[in-house]
Amino acid sequence: TVVILPDSRTDCRELPESQALYRRSSSAQDLHPDSVFVQFLKESGVTLRAGSTANEIAVDQVIFQKRLQQRLRKNPRFPNIIQEFISALETYIEDPERFRNCLLPCVPSSSSQQDTNSGSYQESLVRLLLGIEMLQTLIINILFEKLPEFINVLCYSVREDGLNVPRLIINQLKWLDRIVDGKDLSSKLMQMVSVAPVEIQRDIITSLPEILEDSQHGDTAKELNGLLQQNTQLAVPILDALSSLNLSSALLSEVREAVMGTLSAVQLEDLPVVVKFILHSISASGPNEVVCDLRKKLELEQCVLPAVLQASQSRMKSKAVSGVPSCSNGQDSVALVLDVIKSAIRFQKTISEAWLKAIENVDESDDHKVVDLLVLFILHSTNANHSRRGAERVLKVKVRKGLIQESLLQKTFKGHAQVMRGYFPSILALAQGLLRSSDCCVVPFGGHMYKQAFTGFDSYCQQEVVGSLVTHACSGVSGEVDMALELLYELVSQRPAEMSQFTVFVKGILDYMDNLTSQQIRRLFHLLSHLAFGQEQHGGHIQDDMHIVIRKQLSSMVPKYKRIGIIGAVMMVGSMGACRNKPEGSQGGTLPKETHRQVMALLELVRSCSESSPEAAALYYDELANLLQTCKLDLLVQVCAWIGKSVLEDFQEDFVVDLGPFVFPASVMYNLDDDESQGGIAINLLPLMTQDQRVSPLCLSPFFRLLRLCEEVQHQGDLEEIDALLGCPLILTDMEKVESLSKAEREFLCSLLFYTINWFREVVNAFCKLNDPEMKMKVVTRIQNITYLQSLLQTCLAGSVLHCLCVCVCVCVCIESSGRKRKASASKNSSGDKSQLKGDHPEKESEKEKEKDAKSGVSLSSYWPFFRELDVEALSVLQCGLLSRTLLDTELHSKLKEEVQLGPAELLFMLEDMWRKLDFSLASAPAKKAPFLKSKTDRAVGFAHLQQKNAKEIATCCMELLPTLCTHLENCHNHFQTLLSEHQGVVDAPGVDVKEQQLMCSAYQLLLQVLHTTFSWAGFSGPEHRALLKSALGVLAGRLKEDETDLTLDQLSRHAFEYLQNFRSTVPSLNTALCLTQLLIVLSQYGGSNHRTYREQISAHFLCQEWVTASGEKERGNKYNDALQTLLSIYLEHTDDVLKAVEEIAGEGVPELMNAAKDANSRSWPTLNRQTFLVCSEKLLTWNLAVRDFHILINLVKMFDSRPVLTVCLKYGRLFLESFLKLGMPLLDYSFKKHKEDVQSLLKTFQLSTRQLHYMCGHSKIRQDTGLTNHVPALKKSLEQFVYRVKAMLTLNHCQEAFWLGNLKNRDLKVRFDEEEEESSQLQSEEEV
Repeated sequence: TVVILPDSRTDCRELPESQALYRRSSSAQDLHPDSVFVQFLKESGVTLRAGSTANEIAVDQVIFQKRLQQRLRKNPRFPNIIQEFISALETYIEDPERFRNCLLPCVPSSSSQQDTNSGSYQESLVRLLLGIEMLQTLIINILFEKLPEFINVLCYSVREDGLNVPRLIINQLKWLDRIVDGKDLSSKLMQMVSVAPVEIQRDIITSLPEILEDSQHGDTAKELNGLLQQNTQLAVPILDALSSLNLSSALLSEVREAVMGTLSAVQLEDLPVVVKFILHSISASGPNEVVCDLRKKLELEQCVLPAVLQASQSRMKSKAVSGVPSCSNGQDSVALVLDVIKSAIRFQKTISEAWLKAIENVDESDDHKVVDLLVLFILHSTNANHSRRGAERVLKVKVRKGLIQESLLQKTFKGHAQVMRGYFPSILALAQGLLRSSDCCVVPFGGHMYKQAFTGFDSYCQQEVVGSLVTHACSGVSGEVDMALELLYELVSQRPAEMSQFTVFVKGILDYMDNLTSQQIRRLFHLLSHLAFGQEQHGGHIQDDMHIVIRKQLSSMVPKYKRIGIIGAVMMVGSMGACRNKPEGSQGGTLPKETHRQVMALLELVRSCSESSPEAAALYYDELANLLQTCKLDLLVQVCAWIGKSVLEDFQEDFVVDLGPFVFPASVMYNLDDDESQGGIAINLLPLMTQDQRVSPLCLSPFFRLLRLCEEVQHQGDLEEIDALLGCPLILTDMEKVESLSKAEREFLCSLLFYTINWFREVVNAFCKLNDPEMKMKVVTRIQNITYLQSLLQTCLAGSVLHCLCVCVCVCVCIESSGRKRKASASKNSSGDKSQLKGDHPEKESEKEKEKDAKSGVSLSSYWPFFRELDVEALSVLQCGLLSRTLLDTELHSKLKEEVQLGPAELLFMLEDMWRKLDFSLASAPAKKAPFLKSKTDRAVGFAHLQQKNAKEIATCCMELLPTLCTHLENCHNHFQTLLSEHQGVVDAPGVDVKEQQLMCSAYQLLLQVLHTTFSWAGFSGPEHRALLKSALGVLAGRLKEDETDLTLDQLSRHAFEYLQNFRSTVPSLNTALCLTQLLIVLSQYGGSNHRTYREQISAHFLCQEWVTASGEKERGNKYNDALQTLLSIYLEHTDDVLKAVEEIAGEGVPELMNAAKDANSRSWPTLNRQTFLVCSEKLLTWNLAVRDFHILINLVKMFDSRPVLTVCLKYGRLFLESFLKLGMPLLDYSFKKHKEDVQSLLKTFQLSTRQLHYMCGHSKIRQDTGLTNHVPALKKSLEQFVYRVKAMLTLNHCQEAFWLGNLKNRDLKVRFDEEEEESSQLQSEEEV
């Protein structure tokens, strides 16, 4: 339709108004009285007008066309009269005004105003003439001849009255009832396109679907496709036209491929139209390839302007006049592209699935693009065809594998924040799901999404982000709370101004502190204090609230709440100290007077409130020490001086005494300083426990830690003033004769041992970093003292039950209320700490084993949280080699030389501590919410200091210790190699030190576990830690080939693999062998080389080896079975032919076992015996998918018919049967005709197995064993389904007559009849099917 604008101007010639009115109302016939054109039109009902007055029509349009056609046909000069008519028309429209009137709609004449049709729309004169077939072709030619006139004369292209004449001409050709010569019209249009300007080209191309008939669509589409390759400026009109043309699928595919080729060359504003055409032209049969190709070529990263241009453009927009649209930028085009993708995903199921598959098939992190994340957000937001769950799954998998990384997320938010704002609900939901995930690999990415959303969006979104993080922090799930508090603290540190607006939200976490751990409380008060004291203009009200909460908690008599008050007060002191006055140009600063007054008052308040409780006082000292270590208060001279002075004086007064005679049974022990002239002092430990003293021995270690850190801060790490405490003795008593002590005396001795060990551990923390050889020797000696005292403690604990173990608790490890509930049970049962080596204690022990433990002592694994935590720096003791010092006599002459080095017990002690630290820091996962009415075990207990360091710092520390660890590993290897060579390969030869060999075996296993935990760190998969990984692998590779440098990651991985592979000949136990195998698997994953064959050979080598302990007994027990099961799984996973391996074990190893003695092993597979058969059969049943192996395993139950074996067989037999029905039977359906004999043999073999399963069901009923009968109904159902599924297969292949049912008697495994139930149906196959 053409919009007719009112003519507000007169003709271009200046005439009086009366003459102008006369001219407009005069008839055009007056100017051409003898024209055939004018005469025929007038007779047919159309009156031509001159000027700007529209032509008038007095009759209906159809009547006009019919009359004019009749007059032309009935004229005597027909058909020549047609040419005369056309010539007169050409003469008439030479005047542009007349031509314009002919192109504009006619109006009803005044004489026909009463006509009922007068109100309807009237066509233009040219369209009325085009409706007459005899005139159509000639008039079309006239129009095309006139079109160049208006193209070349630019002033006529768009008239002063706003009319675009070329567009009017093209509009005359639209929606004609019939086209006489469509091919010629199409040809003329395309010729005009080739020569017309761009604007006219666009008008013609977009009008093609409305002009051409369907028969011309194919040829026109080919020409448009060729034109698109030549000129991408016409992409939008061409694609609009192609979208409306009726094309065949082959031609549409061809056009789509051509359009895809031009995708990278089209202009940015044309991109949405191009993408829309591609997506809308996808057929239902092949969307995957098209979407994958579109994803590869869609570069949204290039749609982002550089930062300088973005700034200038934003300034231009800010200066733009209100109401005038500013120039569009790349964000608008990206938004339109995403709207197109969103529309296609919403209404076409195949496209949503294709996008998910295209993103899922990307295997390299560098290949992922911004569009991948944006499409995942679209899929999640639309939830078309349940795509939300698919988007969540794909995102988690990609993040877990390290394919979608933080850099891509940051690039997406940085370049397209305006576009992503529309998908904020989906971004928030995805971040919530990732943060709540139990997979620790995806949790940090959820945190990155929260941070980017807070940084890039408006205040409403920021409020939603903070609210969601507060919800996480109050969830009660440990890992989720930790991550939420960490994110809140980062936002408070990086965006204090924005976060200060949401202080009231963060403050709400104070109501949920009952479920927070000490580290979480510490983090909460840290961020709240930062908000309160970092922004004075916003933090005034929260300061008052925090003071109220802290005073309330400190005044409480409940230890849990007092602990909260102490931690909160100390963290608040740290934040207040950070707000110091710092003059310009100075390195230091002093606190403002008011702040200094508040700090000192708060410290005095905490001290006064904690004096009454030794536990509270010890916690206060530890928290203050932690503040000195982490918050860097070295600039606060006033606070540090006050703390240091009071601590040093109090420590000397309370805990240190001069050496002198002591009343029996007290004695001075563990003195490392023989020269008493240097000042004889001792730690007054025993009197503190036996007498009613003002201070508790519980405060000894925390107080010393605070003293040491004060000395380090005040003297830049120099501990010369207190180094006498490293070698000074303790006032103790004889602790050797444990058996003769009473119960009360034994409990007292246990407490004394705990205090002594904790003192030595804190001494090691203090002096481990000193480089003086004599000090290092004393540190190693103290570690020897610790290992010896721990052995005494094991013996002492074996026969005692400590009801008041809390007096020995190291408060620094922040034992929670849940941990306190465990104390009594922990003292009674030594299997409570899951952070120890797994499987240390079986759940049930025989009476003999209990008696044996009572004699040798119990394990300290359950008591480990009650010991002081060793700092990470203490691991440097592992680097100590052989240390020596010369002892002098009284005349200062050399008398003898004393040598000290890490022995097996000390090495094992340090490795156990290191492995616990690595397992917590590098292999920890977010904890799940505790089950209802079950106590929660906190993994963080015992790692208060370790939690101050991030995983990268721990991994870097491990890398620095790798050469030392490799040296210890080689020493263990050489030890067992020498042992085997000296005793001709006999492990349990006479004369072997069993205890030493057990220690070396444990150290060997722990070294491999430390390496495995280190290299299994998920952070190594990220590019930011790739250099650290190469350095770590380089250490291992350098032990094998020292001269090679600049190796690739693959080469380093291969050399490290070869280095560790050399240790397989000396591994002393199956658990150690499993650790080595797992370590080799982890290392092989970092390189591109295929070590699959080596992994199979190593696992098979260990499975075929007989494992004997140093005492000569064969390895057995739950730990051994678990390790064997895992090793067997690794072997089957990495073997080339699983079924062949299964058949080899079941067909060779098991028959050898059946013919062997009761306690004997299989010759081919020494790890297979009657005790481990259950492990092997369970694992094999879950792996095999072959009926033959299944039949062999089922038949073995006749020989091994114990209850556990029957349970496994019933359970996994049903699972195998269901898998066969789901995966095997469809294959048999289509293989029956070509492989009839093979299918028949398979079903016969499988029928024997199902019959045996039927007998097992009957056996379970006869025995009336509920543990077995619970599996019977589901198995019976599967057996019945199998019968009818085989019948369906035979029917499908037209062999239903071969199927028949017979009756089976219920029998037990010994083939006895059950008289109660007679009937049961079971498949019987004939000999010939």
